[in-house]
Amino acid sequence: MADSNSFTSHFVELRSRLLNSLIFIFVVFVISYFFAEHIYNFLVEPYADAVKDDKNSRRLIFTALHETFITYIKVAFFSAIFIGSPVLLVQIYKFIAPGLYKNEKKAILPYLISTPILFLLGGLLVYYLVMPLAIKFFLSFETLGSNSSLPIQLEAKVNEYLSLIMRLIFAFGISFQLPILLNLLARIGVVNSDYLRKRRRYVIVIIFTIAAILTPPDPVTQVGLAIPLLLLYELSIFTVRFTEKKREMENIEDA
Repeated sequence: MADSNSFTSHFVELRSRLLNSLIFIFVVFVISYFFAEHIYNFLVEPYADAVKDDKNSRRLIFTALHETFITYIKVAFFSAIFIGSPVLLVQIYKFIAPGLYKNEKKAILPYLISTPILFLLGGLLVYYLVMPLAIKFFLSFETLGSNSSLPIQLEAKVNEYLSLIMRLIFAFGISFQLPILLNLLARIGVVNSDYLRKRRRYVIVIIFTIAAILTPPDPVTQVGLAIPLLLLYELSIFTVRFTEKKREMENIEDA
């Protein structure tokens, strides 16, 4: 009976924490919708900067009556998930923390802090580097036309641009969790630094394959994702080795 009551209380607590997180995300969604135009202008800034010196008159168009409304909904949802995810992680940590030993809490805390930081770094890389380079690359395929051919010019759609930049931000943000994933696998004994070092050549192929799947079919964004992931993989080898040395020192002290 005691176990049943304990399970029920844990389930109620988990439901309460998840519900609080969802309420927070919903509140952020509502607030973000009222500021959706400002958020969208911020997301459009890489495109505006890339074409500001262009001789052609640039604009973003929409071809359906509801397209701009749906775009603002997407912007609000994107903002809510982006801002609400750290809160959700904190709630999950608070739920599992009472059942952890002090050393286990200290081990989890760095992952909890680094997860949103790495996601943010991935998003910043997209916003300030990858997206401007990709826009320049795509614009290079425009042609002025001649007497025998029509010009080829970009008329970017509001919804398509938003979908592209949001997809890239999420793709880079999630991919930047690679060091956390590898360190967690190392902690439970699935991999170690020697294993990661010896599998480097296979990982290079896998990373470029993942980059090709997650990004548009152009070399700029694919290389822009693959190279940081390779650097993060090398960083993971270093951090896993550091964790192994720390664990070896703790075992020696315990002995």
